[in-house]
Amino acid sequence: MGLFEDFSRFLETRLDEFLKANPHLELMGLEDQLRGQEQDAIRLLGDLKRREKQLEDSILTTAQDIQRWHGRVDKARAANRPDLAQAAEVREATLLRQGNQYWGQMQGVKEQIQQTRALQQQIHDRRRELKAKIAQVDAQRAAQRTTSWDRGWQQSPFEVFNQSQVDPLEESFQRWETDQELEDLKRKMGK
Repeated sequence: MGLFEDFSRFLETRLDEFLKANPHLELMGLEDQLRGQEQDAIRLLGDLKRREKQLEDSILTTAQDIQRWHGRVDKARAANRPDLAQAAEVREATLLRQGNQYWGQMQGVKEQIQQTRALQQQIHDRRRELKAKIAQVDAQRAAQRTTSWDRGWQQSPFEVFNQSQVDPLEESFQRWETDQELEDLKRKMGK
C-alpha cells in the first residue's frame, strides 16, 4: 500500500508542478469544474421545481378532500349520526395534519430553490470571471509568442547569447582558461 501511496503522491506533485508551470491549463480545469457544478445546480433546480409542483398538487388534492370530509361531518350531524360525524372528524383532522406536512415540505423546497438559484448564480458569475481571466492569459501568451518570435528574427545569434545570463560555451572556456592559468602558475612556482 505504501508504494501505491508514494506513487500517487508523486503523480499529484508532478501534476501540481505541471499546472503551476502552465496556469492556463489550471484555469481551464477550474472552468470545467465550474461548468460541471453549474450543470449540477441546474439539474438540482429542475428536480426541486418538480418536487414543488408535486407538493402543490398534493396540497390541492388534500384541501379538496378536507372540504369533502368537512361537508360529510356537517351532513352526519344534521342527520343525527354522531358515529359517522365523529369518524368524519377524525378523517378531516388526519387530512389537515397531512396538508400541514405537505405545506411544511413545500416551504422547505421553496427555500432550497432559492438557495440553489443563489448558488447557481454565484457559480455562473465565477465562471464568467474565470473565462475573462482565461481570455486575458491567452492574450498574454499570444503576445509573448509573437514578441519572442519577432525578437528571434530580429536578433543575431550572438545577441541571444549576450542576453542570456549564462552562456554554457563561454562558461566552459573560462573554466578551461582558468585551469590553464593555474597549471602555468604551478609550473612556474615549481621551478
